[in-house]
Amino acid sequence: MNIENLKIFCLVVDEGSISQVARLCFVSQPAITRKIHQLEDFYGTLLFDRSEGKLKVTETGKILYHFAKAIVNDFNHSKEVIQQLTGESNIHLTVGASLTIGEYFLPSLLGRFKKQKPDIRVTLSINNTPRVLEELSNDVIDLALVEGLVENSAFKVEKFAEDELVLVCPPDHPWKDRKEIQIQELANERMIWREAISGTRLIVENTLREYGILEKIESYMEIGSTQAIKSAVEAGLGISILPKLTVARELEQGFLHQVEVPGIKMTRNLWLVQKNKRFSKAGISDFVEFIK
Repeated sequence: MNIENLKIFCLVVDEGSISQVARLCFVSQPAITRKIHQLEDFYGTLLFDRSEGKLKVTETGKILYHFAKAIVNDFNHSKEVIQQLTGESNIHLTVGASLTIGEYFLPSLLGRFKKQKPDIRVTLSINNTPRVLEELSNDVIDLALVEGLVENSAFKVEKFAEDELVLVCPPDHPWKDRKEIQIQELANERMIWREAISGTRLIVENTLREYGILEKIESYMEIGSTQAIKSAVEAGLGISILPKLTVARELEQGFLHQVEVPGIKMTRNLWLVQKNKRFSKAGISDFVEFIK
């Protein structure tokens, strides 16, 4: 048995699809299937149930997965540590980021980091918070930057920044010459929301509910993309409350107008998440120190 078979086995369990693993590894599906069969022959048991056209992990497969994951992780860590000690390491970090952070915050930040640490190669993976944390758990990425709630006790979670949520309206809105409004005035407007599961929406709704205004606001439209919401507000379809990080350019260029609501400040925390490990990969401490 070789370590590659265990790696492939773990990937198939994580991805739930032989075809997907074949694409990720740039090999054919039969090659992946052959490695799984070799592993099953070695252990003398089926690791996957292939009945009914679906691939399901058997009970013995589930047990092996935990051992295989630990073996593969220890093997990878041993290579990294030895390469660091011998000075032969080509440092490559894979950073996972949730959508807002990855699209609006990290690009310029990574540019500055590369100027300070040109020998460290960084790959950025952008996805929603649950998927990013899943990739961290499965060692697909080295660390994560997210704005959503992190409940996994196996992770080391640190706040690295705050992002303010701001009220924006079109540049030709009746509020265009006003710096602030009273919260009761929101009841007369059409609100454009993120989808119901959005962490940003939850913060906004909880705040407006505290002031007894949430039920009075007309929920005019629900859109699952921050960029699409910005475009809808620019087009005069309504107002919205969005992370300032995402609207900074539009505010500067005059495509959107920010209005203050006295006495109300909505913020969300941005989190740096790492997996607890015995050995820290080279370059991670440099990146974490830079982020902080």
